[in-house]
Amino acid sequence: MRLLIDQDVYRITIEQLRKWGHDVLTAKELGMQRAIDKDLLRKAIETNRLFITRDKDFGAIVFLEESFSTGVILLRITPVSIEDVHRELYRLFQEHAEDELKHLFCVVEPHRHRIRHLL
Repeated sequence: MRLLIDQDVYRITIEQLRKWGHDVLTAKELGMQRAIDKDLLRKAIETNRLFITRDKDFGAIVFLEESFSTGVILLRITPVSIEDVHRELYRLFQEHAEDELKHLFCVVEPHRHRIRHLL
């Protein structure tokens, strides 16, 4: 999967995504670590990537503004829950194709994930 990763995602998660073989690009690698949320979503759309973040504000943006219709995966992760969230993220990627995820807002937490369709 082609992924754009927000600056707040743990390095260990980025490394795990790369180990799983995903095409990962980070906000930092793009020089966008201080970019506003909307600019990060625009970049995800422009580069045809799913956006992964830990920032709950992205839910409001994608549901209230129709111009931001790209898939977002919100990680509800803490240092204690990393392994459980990584397992659930892996399961999400096994159960859903990239094209499908581009139309969803997914919340991944220990032992479960929730999905909402974007407007």
